[in-house]
Amino acid sequence: MSQHLFILTGASRGMGLAMAEQLLHPDHRLLCISRHSNEALAAQAQARGASLLQWQADLLDGARVARRLQDWLAAQNPAELASATLINNAGVIARISPLGQADAQDLANALRVGLEAPMQLSAAFIGGTDAWGVPRKVLNISSGLGRRAMASQAAYCAAKAGMDHFTRCLALDEALKPAGARVCSLAPGVIDTDMQVQLRGASGQDFPDQGNFQQLKDKGLLSSPQQAATQVLAYLKRPDFGANPVADVRDPA
Repeated sequence: MSQHLFILTGASRGMGLAMAEQLLHPDHRLLCISRHSNEALAAQAQARGASLLQWQADLLDGARVARRLQDWLAAQNPAELASATLINNAGVIARISPLGQADAQDLANALRVGLEAPMQLSAAFIGGTDAWGVPRKVLNISSGLGRRAMASQAAYCAAKAGMDHFTRCLALDEALKPAGARVCSLAPGVIDTDMQVQLRGASGQDFPDQGNFQQLKDKGLLSSPQQAATQVLAYLKRPDFGANPVADVRDPA
């Protein structure tokens, strides 16, 4: 039986974990790449008869992980697969502060995980599957902050803006091929994750928008990780996926 291959980063918590849980299906082959493995996810996979492989890897060294992915893809049999999808979901938020007060290493870490690693993994995935002859997709999880600047969020905004733009470039590359991958950098809406906790807990002096994020929580305007995962995976299935390389999950079909 042909399976649909999904490769997902940042799958150990938040929306990434919710997506992983929703992708557990006998017709799917799921590879999760995170700093920590999730025993509960492994138990769910076994109970559902789903194929799950978890790699414990730190995307601060994206080049190493990309080489490992390239080698792993070379060992797969594309005749067993109906499609292949890469979901770059992992990201980190640097310490919330004006750029002039930021730590250089903290900035580097945020850009390595949020921008450099997704580019490296996308390159490994595209190169490793080009001759497979199956439909392929790259879904990059972006943010509205990649399209709207915010004080004290320079690293995160820059990483997501870079993600949006390299996705545009990748879409142009793939459009030149007879059967290129469909790619999209997708903003998933405002989600009640650990990042939101960090933003709400920041000092108003360091983070002028702190009150706005607190209001989102108080007014119940945040999606749960499970709701957001459902919306993102529904967008991934849309027939027009990739028609717009930079999109929002709330865009009409």
